[in-house]
Amino acid sequence: QLTMSLNPSALLNEENTQGPKRNTECLRSLELQTPSSFQDNPLQQLQLASQEVLEKAKKSGRSKCPQCSSSRMFYCYTCFVPVETVPTKEIPTVKLPLKIDIIKHPNETDGKSTAVHAKLLAPDDVTIYKYPCIPEYEENRHEIALIFPGPDSVSVKDIPFHLQKYTKKGICGNDDDCSREPFLKKAKIEPKEKETNLNECISSNSSEGAGLKKIIFIDSTWNQTNKIITDERLQGLLQIELKTRKTCFWRHQKGKPDTYLSTIEAIYYFLVDYHQEVLKENYKGQYDNLLFFFSFMYTLIKNAKCCARKE
Repeated sequence: QLTMSLNPSALLNEENTQGPKRNTECLRSLELQTPSSFQDNPLQQLQLASQEVLEKAKKSGRSKCPQCSSSRMFYCYTCFVPVETVPTKEIPTVKLPLKIDIIKHPNETDGKSTAVHAKLLAPDDVTIYKYPCIPEYEENRHEIALIFPGPDSVSVKDIPFHLQKYTKKGICGNDDDCSREPFLKKAKIEPKEKETNLNECISSNSSEGAGLKKIIFIDSTWNQTNKIITDERLQGLLQIELKTRKTCFWRHQKGKPDTYLSTIEAIYYFLVDYHQEVLKENYKGQYDNLLFFFSFMYTLIKNAKCCARKE
């Protein structure tokens, strides 16, 4: 579950290698189709805001970024704002339960990254950094987790248990268990009382998501991740792996399993799992709009490919 990418400004061009005539015919055909035309669309059950604004923008073509004046489709991937034909008030805003840092590889093409979707749709909770310019996480590592597969990675549902161990280390001031004698003397409690208090502490941490406040995602191709994941500033963080989700991304990396997600997919699926497994709340589509742009482009490209096969 890492990042693959998406270039909205080149979205239509990607399917237009056969010439303008075919492109025009395909787009006319697409006007008659809707996402519900495809029964195998895994995104069709999402509770999304109206995408009419994107339909209109698609018809009018590329537009200027209000900040840098670059010509873009839908949004500017360098300024993180919608283009002039996509009014900000018509773009949904998603409130997240955690802050999100996205670390982008310097060689990752801006226009192909889905990370910008998160910044556009949850601007108050998402920050994008371009490696090697990233924060120091050491002091707050007991409330931060990194989404990345590895031998020591854990599942979302196990976050409270594993992150709680970081908290215990912080209380003790070392890597030993808090049940050592110096701890008992300082607390002035008997072993049975200590055990009860510790269990209450663990229960409290679990109910509050174990104090988790920030999640880190890496935005790059899988072949580029090693330089970032081995950075000393990311060492010692709790690592989480999303093992049960399958990607819908159209730029699937050759030789990689379908559980390797695009950045925006990884963010979305993590939050859904976190909401259910850690916060223990029913999920009612609160984060579905994170896939507002992704689902629209998925359908657009799927329709274009279907049109090409028919021809």
